[in-house]
Amino acid sequence: MLEKLFHLKENKTNLRTEAISGTTTFLAMAYILVVNPAILSATGMDSDAVFVATALSAVIGTLIMAFMANLPVALAPGMGMNAFFAYGVVIVMGYTWQQALAGIFISGVLFICLSVSGVREKIIKAIPQSLRAAVAVGIGFFIAFVGLKNSGLIVASEATFVTFGNLGDPAVILTVVGLVITLVLMVKKIPAAIFIGLVGTTVIGMVAGIVPMPTAVFGAIPSLDGTFGAVFEAIPTVFTWQFIPIIFAFLFVDFFDTAGTLLAVTKRAGLVDEEGNVKNMGRAMFGDAIATTIGAVLGTSSVTSFVESLTGVEVGGRTGLSAVFTALCFLLSLFFAPLIITIAQVPAITAPALILVGALMVESLRDVDFSDEPVVIGTFFIIIFMLLTYSIAKGIAIGFIFYTIAMVAKGRYREIPVLLWVLDIIFIANFVVGVIFGISV
Repeated sequence: MLEKLFHLKENKTNLRTEAISGTTTFLAMAYILVVNPAILSATGMDSDAVFVATALSAVIGTLIMAFMANLPVALAPGMGMNAFFAYGVVIVMGYTWQQALAGIFISGVLFICLSVSGVREKIIKAIPQSLRAAVAVGIGFFIAFVGLKNSGLIVASEATFVTFGNLGDPAVILTVVGLVITLVLMVKKIPAAIFIGLVGTTVIGMVAGIVPMPTAVFGAIPSLDGTFGAVFEAIPTVFTWQFIPIIFAFLFVDFFDTAGTLLAVTKRAGLVDEEGNVKNMGRAMFGDAIATTIGAVLGTSSVTSFVESLTGVEVGGRTGLSAVFTALCFLLSLFFAPLIITIAQVPAITAPALILVGALMVESLRDVDFSDEPVVIGTFFIIIFMLLTYSIAKGIAIGFIFYTIAMVAKGRYREIPVLLWVLDIIFIANFVVGVIFGISV
């Protein structure tokens, strides 16, 4: 049955490898179970209900991706979007959290419409292959920076914006130890090196007293009543000119975060054809859109494909069966909430995996045509802005715009696909609307 559903032999994998991969992906993204409720509760939402909504939306979205697209990609409420939801739309702009959920729901419906029409897949195929590789590299730097920042190896600085962290900090020491362990295992080609590194780092952290011992292993599942279905009460109130830009901001970020992540994960897993097109891209994007609407109904911000899926790919995950195991872990997390929350609250455990996976993704630079000046310019802007704006979507937008400018300056405007022109117009319009309405995602 598993072979029929997921084509394990065709993808040169097996049940054990997919199980380890799915578990590794879960461990790398389990922090969302803690962080998402913490952020959304600032709007007045019930924290316990958001915890359940976060876990269930991850389960449902990841299973949809597994069975619909057969890809080793996990989904959950996205970071960045939850902050915009809470601190931008609700706290700063003054909308209710129910109205913000309504905006997420409507953007998801629009997302589904784009998917059914095939427009989303055509947009991805219109992106030159070199720029797709650049997106993968940019995400590599981005995910490594996330790990460095969360672990404390890189910290904020008023003088230089960022600087080296405090090596005397126990969490930083644990990160370095985890990096060394995982790196040695990876270089020696030890199977499941990243997973072993995660487990080893956790054990060392607990023995050293850096990672707190959980007060309990099991816990009662909180109620979802505080958020479930609240979106439907607010939908009639959001069809205003002032709220339309917010809906499109939700749609814009979800679309390009998802597209960038899928390109990066599938390329690393070798799940692309000779032209760099993602297998089952249309189904993957459609599944992602469905997950966003379901998440809004449950009571959480946009559900999207997680770049942390790359940790599972590095362990060997190649099919949707890996995503099934990730979904099962999220489901079990509802029963093991005290244990999961204890581990997820220590970024030093997952930081080594994020940093090293990011480092490995840099090899995609080999697919960038450095003899083509506009490609070099586009690649540079994608990477630098993705990293410094802390936004995959902004990096893609700015990189594509400057690629087009360079192509026009070289007199090669006829080589630019029509859809890329359309994307550039949308990107520029999004920035203009953001300035006018004060929206920053």
